[in-house]
Amino acid sequence: MTDLDVADLVHARLSEVFAAARSDAADIGAPVVAATDSLAGFVLGGGKRVRPLFADAGRTVAHGDDRVVRPADDTDDALIGLGAALELVQACALVHDDIIDASDTRRGRPTVHRAFAATHRESDWQGESDRFGESMAILIGDLALAWADDLAAAVPARIAPVWARMRTEVLSGQVLDIANEAARDESLAAAERVIAYKTAGYTVARPLELGAVLGGADESLVAQLRIIGMQLGLAFQLRDDLLGVYGDPAVTGKPSGDDLITGKRTVLIAEGLARADDDAAARLRRLLGTDVSRGELADAREILTVSGAQGAVEARIESALGSALGGIDALPTSPPARAKLTALAHRITHRAA
Repeated sequence: MTDLDVADLVHARLSEVFAAARSDAADIGAPVVAATDSLAGFVLGGGKRVRPLFADAGRTVAHGDDRVVRPADDTDDALIGLGAALELVQACALVHDDIIDASDTRRGRPTVHRAFAATHRESDWQGESDRFGESMAILIGDLALAWADDLAAAVPARIAPVWARMRTEVLSGQVLDIANEAARDESLAAAERVIAYKTAGYTVARPLELGAVLGGADESLVAQLRIIGMQLGLAFQLRDDLLGVYGDPAVTGKPSGDDLITGKRTVLIAEGLARADDDAAARLRRLLGTDVSRGELADAREILTVSGAQGAVEARIESALGSALGGIDALPTSPPARAKLTALAHRITHRAA
């Protein structure tokens, strides 16, 4: 299947999931319909479908390996179900992340909690509007994770151990991220650990692994893909760090400087604090966790650029990409399978959103 085929088929499967969920919700009550429709709009209205594409690439690599004893079952339908499940895990993570970060927009639209807060406010309902919005969004994220597990349970059971590890890792990464912000941990090691668990694993490494296991790969091939996936996941998140400060909101769908406002201790910020002179580092530190003005954002960008932090992160991205590409070249699979994974590697690393 091509990338377009995978994305379209996953979208169609998700549409089926939401249609069935909406039917069930209608029997329960209007608020549940509203919650279901909100999640459906969030999932079906955007997203790069990166995780399903990496799952497909992992399966393709497995099927291109002559050492593999291929499973008797047809894995096409299972792959699409797995891809849909991965998108719902992503939805859960993003909806909850937006609450934690107090983000106003996502993909150019109000975040789920902000949208429900606005509905509460406009309807003149009882209680605090913001608390209502956050409460609804928490439960909507929970629904996404529950439905993801339902879809994953229908995929051949051999993926279950990897699925369980991935689900625990992404939640653990979020815990680390929150703790680092609270403790003001400015170390590169702490920022890199968050990337490993919060992003790299469930964005690239685990989807690759899930697809390979679904395709019948042996442990040696799975291990190779896991290493490649962690390198690409690192590059993916480092690019995200740069876009969070330097990105164009019209392209990213989020305000530039969001990471500064939330006080995230990203690798970019850690590099800036370590490389800037004392005065510049102190100015940057004061901006973390504040509602930065346009002038303050410009100052932060200048500090990160002049100190060499931006260049250092770009160099890390290229180094991680280079390591991943070397690993892809060494995979015991077919040239088309390597080409598919190589194209995905470049796509996620050199992106503008």
